[in-house]
Amino acid sequence: MNFWDVVAWFFWVFVFFAYLMVIFSIIGDLFRDHKLNGWLKAIWIIFLIFVPFLTALVYLIARGRGMAERQAEAVHAAQAAQAAYIRQTAGTAASPTDDIAKAKALLDSGAISAEEFASLKAKALAG
Repeated sequence: MNFWDVVAWFFWVFVFFAYLMVIFSIIGDLFRDHKLNGWLKAIWIIFLIFVPFLTALVYLIARGRGMAERQAEAVHAAQAAQAAYIRQTAGTAASPTDDIAKAKALLDSGAISAEEFASLKAKALAG
């Protein structure tokens, strides 16, 4: 095996993985598109199985713009969900006044002692 055989092998491996990425992108887009009915999705899948290169090319030409729009919508929805989750999880940053008020409520309810209240108050004012 010479150098160019290795280069050719890597090239064909790259082409194969790129082809798989295109096929999986098309399949993902088919199932993401809610406007397309089930029969048309099935026909696209059948053609992808039996005439894969031509079908992939036709799909990318015919539905490429919509494919990009659906992908952008999915990314935007994921970012919005992530931002909402982060806001929900992080909550609001507590100020020392809020910490002291919570500690005072615990002291008034008898959940903590006066020494523990003083300790929590000192921590809140220090940090």
